[in-house]
Amino acid sequence: MNDFFRRYLLPGFVFESAVIAGGYATGRELVEFFLPAGPWGGLLGMVVGMLVWSAVLMVSFELARVARAYDYRSFFKLLLGRGWFLFEIAYLLLIIIIMAVMGAAAGEITHSLFGSPKLIGSLSMIAATGLLLFYSSATIEKFLTLSVGYLYLVYVVFVIWSCIAFGDRIEASFAAAPLGDNWFKAGLTYAGYNVATIPAVLFCIRHLSRRREAIVAGALAGPLGMLPGVLFYIVMMGFYDEIGAVVLPSAFLLAKLQAPWFEWAFQIAVLLTLVDTGVAMLHAINERVAKIYEERHRLMPQMLRPALSVALMVVSVYAAAGVGLVDLIAQGYGLLTYAFIVILIVPVLTIGIWKLHQPTRIQSSITLQSEI
Repeated sequence: MNDFFRRYLLPGFVFESAVIAGGYATGRELVEFFLPAGPWGGLLGMVVGMLVWSAVLMVSFELARVARAYDYRSFFKLLLGRGWFLFEIAYLLLIIIIMAVMGAAAGEITHSLFGSPKLIGSLSMIAATGLLLFYSSATIEKFLTLSVGYLYLVYVVFVIWSCIAFGDRIEASFAAAPLGDNWFKAGLTYAGYNVATIPAVLFCIRHLSRRREAIVAGALAGPLGMLPGVLFYIVMMGFYDEIGAVVLPSAFLLAKLQAPWFEWAFQIAVLLTLVDTGVAMLHAINERVAKIYEERHRLMPQMLRPALSVALMVVSVYAAAGVGLVDLIAQGYGLLTYAFIVILIVPVLTIGIWKLHQPTRIQSSITLQSEI
């Protein structure tokens, strides 16, 4: 992995890995947030979300680089002081919701591909994620990069093929449907809960050595994270009047292409993204715990990494078993979105920028962290 990729592109790819399963892997998330605004309004909302992501990530990357805050506990102590635990509470709740969505999606996908019980798919995802968390940050970076590369390839083929197969329907939807309302709010709220995956990216900020690298990496991370979602949304507009009632829009659209082999290729990509997100978000938990061990001059036991992660995933999958995927996305994400706007987006773009212009403040915060 060359230095240019590691410094400028890797943070964006890791961010995309963390976002995708909870953001648009099944397509249902895009329906909930953007479909009410129509084809054009949905795209405008996604641009708003992308710009918010880039702004918050630029400041966050530079703040983490300067303070060497590579785990979320250190980062939010720097940003929120004694109130840092508020983020941890919200982040753990978000993980439970996202892991539950991932478990449900994995169960649906494996059932459609193999006819196996849905619980088998959910447990397989848990096992694969736990296995990967045995390994080092460098191995996790390589896995996330390769799987995101495969995902981009599949999405490009998917969009081109769909435009050929029902491009006239997509064009008709964009021509006929009016610009909907609330697209700005949709973009802001979508960005609000997804940007909470920043802790999943902090571990790879170790590669950044200059402000320019942090700013460019953060600016690129927004578009890199949103591009597959934009492509997916455009394809979904071919069935604008029907897609709102579909639980798994991805499976619905693949069936329309009538190509079983590509359905396999796409669904495998989605399964990989589920593991990607699980690995990225849960690795952040492990890094937070590892930091505590480091402060006590001890090494975190290797077995504790997958043990913590698997326990969280099992709780998530079973806790949400009776809720259902649609209700989980519609209600769970909505409740946390505003919390992350208040405890993450606003502080980063105010306190974070202020501290970057006051280097002594950052040094003072680092000195006092051990007392908090």
